[in-house]
Amino acid sequence: MESSELWTILAWVLFWAVLIGATTLLLLRLLRRASVLAQICLVVVATVAVLVAGMVSAFNAMFISARDLEVMWYILAMASVVAVALSLMLGAGVSRNAARLVDAARRLGRGETLDSGVGEGRGSAPAMTSELAELAQELEASSRSLAESREREAAIETARRELVSWISHDLRTPLASMRAMTEALEDGMASDVPGYYRKIIGQTEQMTAMVNDLLELSKIQAGSLRLRAEPLDLYDLVSDALADLAPLASKRGIRLDGGGDRECMAVADGPSLARAVRNILLNAIIYSRPDTEVHVSVGRDNGNAVVAVQDHCGGIPDEDLPHLFQTGWQKDPARGTAEGLQGSYSGAGIGLSMVAGIVKAHGGWVTVNNVDAGCRFALSLPAGLLPPSSLPGESLPPALADDRHGGTS
Repeated sequence: MESSELWTILAWVLFWAVLIGATTLLLLRLLRRASVLAQICLVVVATVAVLVAGMVSAFNAMFISARDLEVMWYILAMASVVAVALSLMLGAGVSRNAARLVDAARRLGRGETLDSGVGEGRGSAPAMTSELAELAQELEASSRSLAESREREAAIETARRELVSWISHDLRTPLASMRAMTEALEDGMASDVPGYYRKIIGQTEQMTAMVNDLLELSKIQAGSLRLRAEPLDLYDLVSDALADLAPLASKRGIRLDGGGDRECMAVADGPSLARAVRNILLNAIIYSRPDTEVHVSVGRDNGNAVVAVQDHCGGIPDEDLPHLFQTGWQKDPARGTAEGLQGSYSGAGIGLSMVAGIVKAHGGWVTVNNVDAGCRFALSLPAGLLPPSSLPGESLPPALADDRHGGTS
């Protein structure tokens, strides 16, 4: 074959390749919303057409015999049929797998949980390609994440409904008592008028503490709690809390003992951290047995500032540990106010919820362990500055809040 003939054949092949390729691209653009099966078949047919056009150009240029030309047409026809058949099989498999993914996405949108193995071949469905299998795995992961999110939201919503119910009960009881006492005072039926006044004031203080706790908890959970970083001595902060709660501890026969590092500095928000320490200490006083001791210590552990409170409450049962930091949860379903504590705490079961939220907002954490005949709560604060979101003028992310034995103020 002369070089001129070869170049002629190549020119014709290039011509048909460009013409058929341009036509195929135009058809693919027009059929861009068609199924994957149709697009795969179109590409395979275009490839076969380019091959046939090139072979025909070569046959005509080489002037082969009619018999040889007939044989070549048979070969081309058989090759074309096989190629189209394979493309149909491949396209059908891809189409079925795509339909499975569409169905999985639709079920995911309806809130259903996807079965594991969406990307594995089942029955007549072939195994997915690596790209589709990766997409199926992402859908499964999204399904699991959404299911976990729905469970958390359901748990939070249940806890909120229960908290509203309990708060309504806790508000209704002192209101009914106050109404009965005011009616007795109005009718002149009260034998101990000063005592009635003291009881009304105590009920008012308890409801005020409950409302303040709810406002503080709502700020923590909504991410609107603002902290102001300042250096403070945790020993002085604990000393103030001990002095504040000493009369209550004495009334219940509880001895308060403080110790630890005389100077334990930390960078924190003084008012909120003082509230957290007071709630931990108050919780220990309420649930410790009479004639026992509550020990408070201040120190450092691995560079973190730690405030630890150890009581003699008898320990926490294992079945109560999952509820330890659950908002509004109380061990005693009667939810009664301990004798002699009226007005000292809200009794709403959200005290340690605020502790967890406040400490988390400071970038720290709260731990609890059963020790001897009681529990040891430890508030750990990082030695450095507050998280950037805790600086003045910025809001904090929502903090998860929970509670302990029965939740105090």
